[in-house]
Amino acid sequence: MPALRKPVIVWILIAGCSYSLGSIPFGYILVRLFRGQDVRQTGSGNIGATNVARSSPALGVLTLLLDAAKGLLAVYVATQIARRTSLGYYEPHLYSLMSTAAFFAIVGHMFPVWLKFRGGKGVATGLGAFVVIAPKTVMVMVAIFVLAVLAFRYISLASIVAVALFPLLAWALNDYLHTPLMLGFMASASLLIIAKHHGNIRRLLAGTENRWRWRRG
Repeated sequence: MPALRKPVIVWILIAGCSYSLGSIPFGYILVRLFRGQDVRQTGSGNIGATNVARSSPALGVLTLLLDAAKGLLAVYVATQIARRTSLGYYEPHLYSLMSTAAFFAIVGHMFPVWLKFRGGKGVATGLGAFVVIAPKTVMVMVAIFVLAVLAFRYISLASIVAVALFPLLAWALNDYLHTPLMLGFMASASLLIIAKHHGNIRRLLAGTENRWRWRRG
């Protein structure tokens, strides 16, 4: 296979592949296969791990892992494509391509064409995608998320706080490798994820958001 030379083609290919991977609705598929239900008709109506776990904690964990894995895979595919082009030999370009993959994997999860563009909130997919690119920041984010859940027992609030701090932490920890486009994709992904939590934000402000309770199932 000849090396890809045109930057625009490379960017479009990576964006398309990443969106396609991100759009696989694992939560919907797993609940449909193992419980014969449409997860969108239960709980919050979301296809993500938190809502899946309300029906089955085991499927919720599996959804979390698979949603993270598709983000990770999107970034891996981007690195493989980058190796076939001169863009991959210049580190800032390589990390820009990887962050492009991360962003579009998140977009795919949020707006999957298979479910009429009604998807999840992108937290797990973003976690899997950015753990390769900015591992220090992701580890700090996970710690903040866990502490927030333990303190307040709101999954949504913990997610929003961790995601909001993501680009700031990446900048403070110099985990964006002085690549402005990478930091821009991080900030854009954070804004999208927070925007997807608009219903949770309204319920948190109204005091009607459900606290997390682990149930066996």
